[in-house]
Amino acid sequence: MKKILWPCFLATLTFGQAQLNEVKANKTEVSIIVLGTVQDGGSPHIGCAKECCSLLFEKPDPTRNVVSLGVVDVESNTSYLFEATPDITTQLNLLQKMSGSNVKTPNGIFLTHAHIGHYTGLMYLGREALNASKSIVYVMPRMMGFLEKNGPWSQLSNLQNIELHLMANEQKMVLTKNLSVVPFEVPHRDEFSETVGYKIIGPNKSALFIPDIDKWNKWDKDIVDEIKKVDYAFLDATFFDGAEINNRDLSEIPHPFVIESLALFKNLSKPQKDKIHFIHFNHTNPLLQNDSPQLRAIQNKKFHIARFGQVFKL
Repeated sequence: MKKILWPCFLATLTFGQAQLNEVKANKTEVSIIVLGTVQDGGSPHIGCAKECCSLLFEKPDPTRNVVSLGVVDVESNTSYLFEATPDITTQLNLLQKMSGSNVKTPNGIFLTHAHIGHYTGLMYLGREALNASKSIVYVMPRMMGFLEKNGPWSQLSNLQNIELHLMANEQKMVLTKNLSVVPFEVPHRDEFSETVGYKIIGPNKSALFIPDIDKWNKWDKDIVDEIKKVDYAFLDATFFDGAEINNRDLSEIPHPFVIESLALFKNLSKPQKDKIHFIHFNHTNPLLQNDSPQLRAIQNKKFHIARFGQVFKL
């Protein structure tokens, strides 16, 4: 499987054109682009005085974007955004460059749930910012109700900045002849909406995207079996272990610890492990640090960490 890493933001923009030229050579090219890998609150995190954030306040890292994927289908000249994050401005700019389109918004935005890092970027589509016209946003039923009944999101719909398109659990949506998407519900803190992951299906390969989920054993599906059905799996890695939690109530943030996922996936074959790319890192997660022993341990076990700017061909 071909994976390309762009090491920094300026290099990303430069290499993006080279990569675009490469994928245009194959008119059926469909690609996933990693546009963000960090948990909702970002990195550096508001109010954080720890070393993991203090240096970033002094010297921000432009690759520390909140979790998001982009998908480009060159042949149909379309692009899609998964999650509307607080970093949507730079993420859409990069997606536009990769798609080669002059259109300021993608052909569709897919939301997973109503937690701040996953939908609040919609506000930049409003009249105070882009003033978009009927930008398509794919949502589940509760998410649709939440956006339609609560301001300021209802204004986006009323002014036709966004156009909400309803999805159904596990019902495939054919976006182009080369690209389909299947939403599927997963257990999570569903205060305002249901939570979904996505299966993204290209002409040759497919991917799972599950940035937020409660413990794996709370899901009615076996994550190991689901990994075996795809070519890439972008999986929730919010916290490495319990040491990051301090005194917080685990019932309020029941993400699968990375160490729990490692134990669950340890018997997978090397080709199966090679599919897994951990994503959605809390600002305290040592996997964000390039020289951490936790990162080296992950790599030694043949798993991967999703990196900003990576491209995965579908």
